[in-house]
Amino acid sequence: MVPTLSRDLDGTHPLVVIETDDETELREALFAAIDSSFAYRRWSAVHGVVPARLAENEPIADTEQAVAALVWLTLHGGSDPSVTVFFDLGAHLTDPRTLRALKEAIAWARLRGSVLVLVERSANLPDAIQAEAHHSKQQLPNDEELEAVVRETVRNVSKARTIEASIRRTTLSAIARSMRGLTRRQARSVITASIVEDNAFNDKDLEQVMLHKRNACADLDGVLEFVQAPVSMDRVGGLQRLKSWLAARELSSAVEAEQFGLSLPRGVLLLGVQGAGKSLAAKAVATAWRVPLLRLDAGALFDKFVGESERKLRDSLAQADRMAPAVLWIDEIEKGFASASSVSSDGGLSRRMFGTLLTWMQERTAGTFLVATANDISALPPELLRKGRFDEIFFVDLPDAPVRRMIFGIHLTQRKRVTTAFDMDSLITATNGFSGAEIEAGIESALRVAFADGRRDLTTEDLVAAYEASPPISVIMADRMTELRAWSRGRCVPAD
Repeated sequence: MVPTLSRDLDGTHPLVVIETDDETELREALFAAIDSSFAYRRWSAVHGVVPARLAENEPIADTEQAVAALVWLTLHGGSDPSVTVFFDLGAHLTDPRTLRALKEAIAWARLRGSVLVLVERSANLPDAIQAEAHHSKQQLPNDEELEAVVRETVRNVSKARTIEASIRRTTLSAIARSMRGLTRRQARSVITASIVEDNAFNDKDLEQVMLHKRNACADLDGVLEFVQAPVSMDRVGGLQRLKSWLAARELSSAVEAEQFGLSLPRGVLLLGVQGAGKSLAAKAVATAWRVPLLRLDAGALFDKFVGESERKLRDSLAQADRMAPAVLWIDEIEKGFASASSVSSDGGLSRRMFGTLLTWMQERTAGTFLVATANDISALPPELLRKGRFDEIFFVDLPDAPVRRMIFGIHLTQRKRVTTAFDMDSLITATNGFSGAEIEAGIESALRVAFADGRRDLTTEDLVAAYEASPPISVIMADRMTELRAWSRGRCVPAD
C-alpha cells in the first residue's frame, strides 16, 4: 500500500480521494507514505485540524467546522508543500459554503504542490469535486499478507482466551486464498469469528471462514450476491463427464497447477433443458472446490441512468476478481445479453455491456471461474460461443434410466425414505422424459398427498400417479427439445 500512496501523494494531484473501511491501517500507511519534507495535517469534525507530525498533536483552535478548517488552510497553511487529510469531509459538502471553500483550497494546493486527501467510506462526491479528484486505488493484501494476518489474529485471540490451534499448512494456505478480496480489517474479523465459535482453529475452519467472508461482504452491489452453496457433487445425479472434467481442474490446487505449467481454468457454459441440473451443478462446483459462489443477476444490471448499467457490470466483475478464487455464476445468461445479437431499441446498451463481458472473459487473469447456464441457444450472441470464451460447452440432456434411478435415490433418501420400499423399475418407466427437477417435484407432490391422507406411508402408486398427472417439459416443448439436441450434436460435449 505504501509505495502506491507515496506516488499519489507526491504533489502531482492537488486532490486525492481514498475509499476505505479500515482507517487504522490507512493512518499508519499515510504516515509512512508522506514525504518527510511535507507538512502533514489531519482533520475530523471532532478534533479539527491537527498537525500530525508534532508529538503533542495539539489541534488548531476553532477548526472543527469543515468550512472553518478549509478557510484556515488557505490562509495559514503556508507556502511549503503539505498533505492535509480530511476524514469524512464528503458529508459536509452539501453545504454550499463548504463546497466553495474546498474548491478554493484545491486551487491553493495546486499552486503550492500540496495535497488534500479525502478519506471516505464511500466517496459520493459532488460532480464538481469528482472532476478534480484523483482516486487512489488501495491494494488489497495478497495471499502472503493474508496468511500473516491469520497468524497474527490467532496469536492475539489466544492472548484473550484459551484456544486449540492445530491446522495443516495446506489448509492455512487455502484459508488465506479464500479471503482474497478482503481488507486486513475484514480478514481479522473473519478469522476471529471463526475461532470464537468453538475456541479452536483447525482444518474444519475453512468452511467457517467462507461463511464469515460472505457475511463480511454482505454489502455487495445488488447485482452481485453471495450464494450459500452447501450442495455437494453427490447431490447431483449423473453429469459424470462434467464431474470428471471439474475434478481435474479444481481451483483450490491452482497454485500447484500453475507451477506444473497449466493455466487457470476459465469457465464452462452449461446448455440444456430446464430442470436438468445446470444450476445445481454450479452450486456444487463451488462446494467441491471450497471457494465462494457469486451469482451475477444479469437482469438487475440494466439501469435507467446513462452509464450506470456499464458501471454496475464493470464493478461486479472487478469485485468477483478481487474475491478470486471464486465461482461466478450467471444463470440463464441469454436473458441478460440476448438483445446484444440483434438490433435493439436501447441505444446500443446491450451491445456495449456484452462487449464488456466478452473483454473480461478474454483478458481476466484472476482465478474467477465462470459458470454460465442457458436454456435457449438461439438467443445467445454467436460471439459468446467462440472458442476461447469458455474452456468447454457442455450439453445437459434429460437423465437416462440409470441416472433417473440415481436421482430417485438422492431425493428419497433426503426425505428419509428407503428406496427398496419402492418398485424402482415402475418409477423409472413412469419418468421417461422427465428432468431431475420434475422428478423431485413429483416426489414432493406425492408426499403431500400421503400426508393429507392421514400421514400414511408413501407408495409407488402415489409417485406414479403424480407423474401421470403432470406431463414433462419434454412433451410440452417437444419441438424445441428436438432442435436443441440437434444443435448440440458436434458442438457440445455431453455432460453425461
